[in-house]
Amino acid sequence: MALTVSVIIPTFCEAGGIADAVRRAQEIGDEVIVVDGGSSDGTAELARAAGARVVSAARSRGAQLHAGASVAEGSVLLFLHADVVLPSSARAAMVEALADDRVVGGNFYLRFVPGSFAASLFTLANHWRRRWLRIYYGDSGLFVRRDVYRRLGGFRALPVLEDYELVRRLERAGRTAYLRDVVIEASARRFEAAPLRTLGVWTLIQVLYSGFGVRPERLAKLYRDIRGRTG
Repeated sequence: MALTVSVIIPTFCEAGGIADAVRRAQEIGDEVIVVDGGSSDGTAELARAAGARVVSAARSRGAQLHAGASVAEGSVLLFLHADVVLPSSARAAMVEALADDRVVGGNFYLRFVPGSFAASLFTLANHWRRRWLRIYYGDSGLFVRRDVYRRLGGFRALPVLEDYELVRRLERAGRTAYLRDVVIEASARRFEAAPLRTLGVWTLIQVLYSGFGVRPERLAKLYRDIRGRTG
């Protein structure tokens, strides 16, 4: 049976780019689901006009992603942030990887742009974490078989690390594919002000969560600190 792909995009006040995001997603998916968290700028209306199925959920990335997955009809779920750029070749790469029944999901090579020091630093850090530690996040384009997602219980409504928390369960469920030949691009703007400090705090969050079992609710303050100081 041919694989079908549902692209799920969580949004909050993304009016400036959501139409383009939906059009790009339509080149990859059989259906595009935008899960809006209460935008006041017309994001939901623009997404619907662009051809997406729009659903609403409480403003929480984990809750929004899970709401989208709950109504998705595709046999493969692809979770994308609204501001990333993933080429249409991603579909063929996913289909090829998932032809192996042992593969439960995976992600793509994440490149931050433009080519600044911060962008290069975070591109390299994300690649090595993925390759050697099997650590990766939602901005790298997570995809998973729908039946596996539902068996695992899906995303949880956590204040931070909702993506990696799912990744940890996904890694235990079977093989995952790192599709390095398909590049997904994301903006490094939020890192530019203090790249080394931001990388250090993110590493600390990862160690506290993975190594010491500190709950995401407690780590949320560190995350807010990063966002507040780096934009």
